[in-house]
Amino acid sequence: MRAASTRSASSRLLSSLIAVWLAGAFAVFAFAGARSFGVGHWAGVLVAAAVAVCAAWVVWNGRVVPLEERAATPALRVVFVLAAVLSLVQLTRLCVFVVNPAEVGYAVGPHGGLGLPPRHLCMTAYFVAAQSVRRVPNVYEYTLYAVPPESPNALRTPRTLGQFDVDAYEYPPPFLLLPRAVAMATPQFLDFRMLWFALYGAVVLAGLVAVTRTFEPATGTRALLLTPLVLGAEITIGTLQAENIQAAVVVLAMLAMLLFRGRQYAAGGALLAFATVSKMFPGALIVYLAVRREWRALLWTLGLACVLVGVSFLDTGRAAYSAFAHQLPRLLSGEAFPALQRPGAIAINLSVPGLLLKLNLFGLPGGSFTLMKLVGTIYSLILLAAVVVIARRRPGRDEEPLIWLAILMLGSLRSPFLPQYGLFPVLWLLILLAARAAPTLQTLSLTLAAWVVLNISLPVFNGPDPRWVAAFVLVSQGVMIALLVLALRRRGESYQQSGVVMQPELSPS
Repeated sequence: MRAASTRSASSRLLSSLIAVWLAGAFAVFAFAGARSFGVGHWAGVLVAAAVAVCAAWVVWNGRVVPLEERAATPALRVVFVLAAVLSLVQLTRLCVFVVNPAEVGYAVGPHGGLGLPPRHLCMTAYFVAAQSVRRVPNVYEYTLYAVPPESPNALRTPRTLGQFDVDAYEYPPPFLLLPRAVAMATPQFLDFRMLWFALYGAVVLAGLVAVTRTFEPATGTRALLLTPLVLGAEITIGTLQAENIQAAVVVLAMLAMLLFRGRQYAAGGALLAFATVSKMFPGALIVYLAVRREWRALLWTLGLACVLVGVSFLDTGRAAYSAFAHQLPRLLSGEAFPALQRPGAIAINLSVPGLLLKLNLFGLPGGSFTLMKLVGTIYSLILLAAVVVIARRRPGRDEEPLIWLAILMLGSLRSPFLPQYGLFPVLWLLILLAARAAPTLQTLSLTLAAWVVLNISLPVFNGPDPRWVAAFVLVSQGVMIALLVLALRRRGESYQQSGVVMQPELSPS
């Protein structure tokens, strides 16, 4: 009786700790979102408190993950508490900088996060493009985002929005549906920035938690307890600070696959369609669906992708699409990415085509945009073949999220330029793989060691010799490859014996 009572108290304590962590994290995003609409400081605190209470109630009533207490070893609980505290401190500091850009001391500097200075804000490109697309013939025009160069070989000098440098817009036109909608609610740049941060962070956190629900209770419990390692990681915090859409696109694609498994085809199709028309690489999951003959999911995704393109065309007009058709070859080759003018950015590039430009850093021939485009095309064909092979598996319930995430990682490597925000899904895959293993001291130690390696950042500008940076990035790429191998290795009856791909049984998550 006493043992049962002790276990019950321990379980309540664990649920309380998880509730406090999630309540605190969602409260941070809610505060920034409230402030974006011009409410006062204390009104923002009240909104954040209300959101925190709701989040805590949901967790306390067991609506997040059915906790398996025996899966939560003392060591794992210690890791959770430390990582949860770290993530809340990191998010709170970042929120101060987001709400008040003058507080630069609260930002992630060039020696952390993505290795970028606080003035770098990827989201500036979304805001400028959203505001300009209906009145300019070419939304990709260089001078929209940068000062006209004095010579053809001059480095890019960005325009500014307040203290922030304006980034270049490098996305298909349908993506602008989202920033244009946000801009309608918050037309002023700093308000837009706060709301974008709030929505971005909430989506990422909700997606991280939702995926843990897909596993068996023991695995799901361990995955949830390790999730603060992803949210509080320097890479994730740096991505949230730069507000680049990459991590949210990965999360939306994963949520889409969860919804398909729960037979919610319209919602899943909408998310995967938007992710695909925004960043293209999630389209690898459309191939996955086609090979697995998941026709309803496939048709909803393709149909809603056409709807999004149609709505975007009506919103922005023909000019944006004509400009994109002209810009696409330069996007595929990497020539359209101004960051690739700088050796530091070349050094941190994680993509497969980007390996070629690194040859130039070491004085070797062969690095050119033309060759990058060719290698990118070859890699795309290899990726297509790999997805076909992977899709012929019959994975178990705990394997499916690993496969989806691995496909997204492989797809993202096709980009000509994939800086360190490309490590977000790698961190996520790391903790999901760790969750499937017994939480021994050895497993936790290896997980934390890999986590530390992935979070080491070097300044992109004015940093060490780019050759040293490129060599160090190879370590992160090695960890990525190792995790992909672990996630995709063949287990038991992974493939159909008859060669016929059957429709997988779907069950609500």
